[in-house]
Amino acid sequence: MTTVELPSADRVAERAREILTALEADPEFPAFKAASLRYNEDWTCFSGGPVISEYDQAADAAPLFIEGLRALCLKAAVFEATGDERAAEIPVAVPVDEMTHAMIAQPQILARITARVGAQIIHQTDQEHTDWTRDDYTHQAYRAAWGEPPSRYWITHDEVTRRLGILRERYEAAGFRRMGLAHNITFGPVAV
Repeated sequence: MTTVELPSADRVAERAREILTALEADPEFPAFKAASLRYNEDWTCFSGGPVISEYDQAADAAPLFIEGLRALCLKAAVFEATGDERAAEIPVAVPVDEMTHAMIAQPQILARITARVGAQIIHQTDQEHTDWTRDDYTHQAYRAAWGEPPSRYWITHDEVTRRLGILRERYEAAGFRRMGLAHNITFGPVAV
C-alpha cells in the first residue's frame, strides 16, 4: 500500500475555506441545510451525538451542521490536492462525523451543489477515521482555516471511548445492547 503525502495544513485550510464559501453561496444551500437538520424519530444514533454532555438534538443540530460542513470541506480539499480517497478520510470527531452522515443522506441536492462548486465530497464508512485527537493533521488544518474547533463537538477519540463506556452501561441497564443495535424489550400481545 502506497502512502500519499498530505498537503500542508495551511494549503488545505485555504482551499477548505474557499469550498465552504462557495457551498454556502449556492442557491440550493438553504434547502440542503434544512434537509440535513431534519432530525426526527426516524433518525437516531446511540453513539454519535449522545457522546456530547447534556446532548439535545434541537439545540445542537445547527452548531453540529457547521462543524460537519467544515469537516467535509477539509476532506474535499485533501482529496483535491491528493486525488486519493483514503488520504482524504482524515480523522474527524465522532459527533461531527455523525452530522456528516445526515448531510450525505441528501445525495441528489449535495451532488448538484458540489458539481456547481467544483468540489468532491469524500466519505465512505469503511474508510472513515473517527480517531480525531488534538494537534493531529485535521486539527492543524481546522485551526488554520477557522481557529480552534469547539470542544463541545470536537471530542478526542480517547474521551469518546470513555463516554461510550458510560453510555453502554446505561443503555444496557435500560435493556439496550450493542449500543442500541439490539434490545431486550418485549412489547406484549398485539392490540386488536
